[in-house]
Amino acid sequence: MSRLVLASSSPWRRQLLERLGLPFDWASPDIDETPRPGEPPEALVHRLSLAKAASVAEGYPDHLVIGSDQVAVFDGGILGKPGDAATARAQLARFSGHRVRFLTGLALIDSRAARHWVCHECYDVVFRQLSDAEISRYVEREQPLDSAGSFRMEGLGIALFEKLEGDDPNTLVGLPLIRLCALLREAGLDPLAY
Repeated sequence: MSRLVLASSSPWRRQLLERLGLPFDWASPDIDETPRPGEPPEALVHRLSLAKAASVAEGYPDHLVIGSDQVAVFDGGILGKPGDAATARAQLARFSGHRVRFLTGLALIDSRAARHWVCHECYDVVFRQLSDAEISRYVEREQPLDSAGSFRMEGLGIALFEKLEGDDPNTLVGLPLIRLCALLREAGLDPLAY
């Protein structure tokens, strides 16, 4: 039986975690993801990542539980998942030719030792100039309605960018694996020693 649990319903996060070769379970967290009034993006992703992990940890008393959350930050505002095609098109039109920062929160709860770690990673995306037709075709083909920023880097979304900047490209997909490995080692689980 695995001691590792991913608190996420995202297939992309599961695929990323599978790259570490560690056995894990996953469970969908049930939390309210609404930002609080005036909440800074860093505080939001910390709070939501920890809340996701905590909501799942209740059912896994002897596990390491991973939570993650991501938001896009643009023009002073926080942008989450678009939810519908019109919002996705509007977000991408705003991003055309601009830099967008993505913040991915990461929490690890050791439910056996009653301790936790919370951090976040940043990743910047520079969008190329996009025509309305390109944006419409992209949204129609990829349907990125459940992705912060209205694109999927792990898919056709890569065609929207001029360049990417950050320490760990996995951060943009939704689970910063370099930082996660460091947290797992701190919690006593070395991915290379498994």
